[in-house]
Amino acid sequence: MRFANPLFLLMLLVIPVLVWFYIKREGKKKASIRFSSLDIINKVKPAEAGIVKHLFVIMRMLVIVLLILAFARPQAGQKGEEVLTRGIDIMLVLDTSTSMKAEDFKPKNRLEAAKLVVKDFVKGRKNDRIGIIVFSALSFTQCPLTLDYGAVLDFLKNVEIGMTNTDGTAIGTAIANAVNRLKDSKAKSRVIILLTDGRNNRGEIGPLTAAKVAQAMGIKIYVIGAGKPGGAMIRVDDPVFGKRYVKIDADLDEETLSGIAEATGGLYFRATSQGSLKNIYKKIDEMEKTEIKIKEYTNYSELFLYFILPALIIFSMELFLKNTYFRKIP
Repeated sequence: MRFANPLFLLMLLVIPVLVWFYIKREGKKKASIRFSSLDIINKVKPAEAGIVKHLFVIMRMLVIVLLILAFARPQAGQKGEEVLTRGIDIMLVLDTSTSMKAEDFKPKNRLEAAKLVVKDFVKGRKNDRIGIIVFSALSFTQCPLTLDYGAVLDFLKNVEIGMTNTDGTAIGTAIANAVNRLKDSKAKSRVIILLTDGRNNRGEIGPLTAAKVAQAMGIKIYVIGAGKPGGAMIRVDDPVFGKRYVKIDADLDEETLSGIAEATGGLYFRATSQGSLKNIYKKIDEMEKTEIKIKEYTNYSELFLYFILPALIIFSMELFLKNTYFRKIP
């Protein structure tokens, strides 16, 4: 609470002065009446007006105090804040081709490890719109750009290997899809985070061509190549031998992936484990922080009525009592 006109509070200094004058005046009042006998005085009870005569003074002082506080305009303030930022728009592009089943990212395969890391990444963002694109031979938007992180995490949970129904790796098509989602964005920064474990072998758009389009639109691409050097084991369902593990060779086209990042002002990272993948997303998170500007404000509501109304009630009671029950008869 605050007082809009605090100078009025100085008037409270008058109260002790008035009390002092009242006490001094009452002390000077003396009267003497001569009676031949005091028996009649002993039979007279003290006047009720005399017993409560100080009550009216107290009531009057209280009225003055309340009025002074009302004139000082007490106000109650409620603070608020307004976030002045446009944030960052981020498209998460995830490879869902069959090779993402490789189990070199313990305790699960590459895609499941990526989903866990991306989940933490999403939870750590604020005021940024995030979307998800999945791809293999085809590419589609799993989740459009949104500030609803709960929805993003729900869509992320449903990302699975082979969900595009065609196998292969169309990196250029995936980048073009992400660029299309970001081209009309008004965010101060637009970012694509591409995760893949292969080389472009499908689609009609080349990765570097798509990267040049992104660069022309001011969109930055961070590229993450997933997989340990030397290949990894992948579980397959063989119709003859049943479920078994076979080895797949590492097929990362790091030269092209680095070229994509370099063309757009981004960076290329190599992830060889779930731990290193987590560190990469953490590093990207630190580099792409939204600068949040907060405008604080306070809304004040007037409280003077809480002082004026009691003052009027007390003053009215004083007048009523003085002119009724405690009325003086000349």
